[in-house]
Amino acid sequence: MSPAAAWCAQHRLRFLLPSLFLAPVLFFLLSPPSSPPVFSLPASGEVPPSGSRLIWAQRRLVEWRPCEWWRTAPVQAPSRRNGYIRIDCYGGLNQLRRDLCDGIGVARLLNATMVLPKFEVAAYWNESSGFADVFDVEYFIEQTRGYVEVVKDLPAEIASKEPFKVDCSKRKGHFDYVESVLPALLEHQYISLTPAMNQRRDRNPSYAKASYCQGCYSALRLNKNVQSKAVELLQTIPKPFLSLHLRFEPDMVAYSRCAYTGLSSKSMDSIEAARGEGRKVLTGDAARLWRNRGKCPLTPSETAFILQALDIPTNTNIYLAAGDGLMELEGFTSIYKNIYTKSSLLAHEDFENMHGNTKAALDYYVSVNSDAYIATFFGNMDKMVTAMRTMQGLQKTLVLSRRAFANYTAAGLAGEQLAKAMWDAHREAYIRGRGSALPEYCFCEFKL
Repeated sequence: MSPAAAWCAQHRLRFLLPSLFLAPVLFFLLSPPSSPPVFSLPASGEVPPSGSRLIWAQRRLVEWRPCEWWRTAPVQAPSRRNGYIRIDCYGGLNQLRRDLCDGIGVARLLNATMVLPKFEVAAYWNESSGFADVFDVEYFIEQTRGYVEVVKDLPAEIASKEPFKVDCSKRKGHFDYVESVLPALLEHQYISLTPAMNQRRDRNPSYAKASYCQGCYSALRLNKNVQSKAVELLQTIPKPFLSLHLRFEPDMVAYSRCAYTGLSSKSMDSIEAARGEGRKVLTGDAARLWRNRGKCPLTPSETAFILQALDIPTNTNIYLAAGDGLMELEGFTSIYKNIYTKSSLLAHEDFENMHGNTKAALDYYVSVNSDAYIATFFGNMDKMVTAMRTMQGLQKTLVLSRRAFANYTAAGLAGEQLAKAMWDAHREAYIRGRGSALPEYCFCEFKL
């Protein structure tokens, strides 16, 4: 080795080490500052910054995930069926889905061939739209194969007659379909029913439960036209964004029988018009007990207060998943100003020509695929959205606690004290996995 080469080898590290040390320092100093993402979650095992009150930054101890038992090979139904069953579904989109999901389990329980369901929406939407107008029929049939048999058409000898109607919808408590419905199925060979509202699905055999879970959470996909419009809507919303299902419509408030102060005269008149004779406002101890049980809808201004308590920035992009008729909305939009709705983002002609179920399907799709989802109520849509987000591993989901808000305000808390109390209550729910609110058997708790 030449003297020059030896000198270079001897002194190479002397120059290299300072360069290696200075490079990241210079990169840090010269790089533009970046703000943390609104919806960032800590990595597994990472501790959030001390004092952080952003709800999504809290490390969860428990998460809901789909159970494995129903996703494995299903128990095959006997080759001989007991007849045909059609599920008649009533109400809005997510109530229709609820009845359909129950009906899938009932069809398997009774070993019946399931005909495509009938959607009865005229009374709810004042229109006519069916299962195929919203959902992908072929996908539904394929995904339920092996769990329950589904057909589009009936045999000729049955297709000419109406199904024998079995009324289950108002049955309460323990309702036995095998005992009460199977005899009619065997006799008439073609029946229709609306599932009992309060049936105990947990008492069904595992093959009926598996069919319910598969049909409800893996087999219902929007059809191509609706999904295309939903994707178009999703792409127009600035990212990241939070989907908020805000409920404060006149009929809902009237149905709750709760009294409110500080609302505008217009809102009060709308509530009174929706109240009717049978929905008198509760008073005295009954009203206090009812409110403290969390039965009263949150107003938009109360919702904004809780979101601020959870440290959701006021410049957050928020998609408002809600129907028409929201009252007192300025109490929310005066604080959270980056608000987007389907009616503001879609072309007017497209929006006006949509069925009510199609519009609801857009809110559902956007909410399932949002960066975060918050509900002020836990109705049919919220149950379905939280379940589908859990199916996809999207855990930034929370249902606001009306009960906690009512109890703390009744105790006299306000301002910073109330905000701190609401933060503590929702943090506890979120880190323990209660933010997804999925108590049924299709989903299981996993400790992290």
